[in-house]
Amino acid sequence: PMTKESKKLGERGEAIAADYLLKKGYSILERNWRWKRAEIDLIAMKENTLVLVEVKTRSYTFFGTPDAFVTDQKEAILLDAGYQYALLIEHEWSVQLDIIGIVMNEDESYTLKHLEDVYFPTFE
Repeated sequence: PMTKESKKLGERGEAIAADYLLKKGYSILERNWRWKRAEIDLIAMKENTLVLVEVKTRSYTFFGTPDAFVTDQKEAILLDAGYQYALLIEHEWSVQLDIIGIVMNEDESYTLKHLEDVYFPTFE
């Protein structure tokens, strides 16, 4: 169960991430889009690429950077949902998964790390 504090922190992180993407020329299509068990924090578009964005916000780096918390299983679930969204809007170009990791400091400043196109399928 998520505490009120961590929910607020997550929402703040998503707002920061959305602002950051807008400044970089992305358009934001959806926030917190759900499909089955998946929830995609932000769905954006840059040129012809549909970008699925997982935002991880933490208030400390003690346990590792926020982006380290996205597992392969989570990536697969997000991509699955992302392809459903692409079908829904009849998007026929590329789809990529980005991770934005944000570490919030007590004084409201933050550091942001944007990892683009992080999913590389592994073939056995």
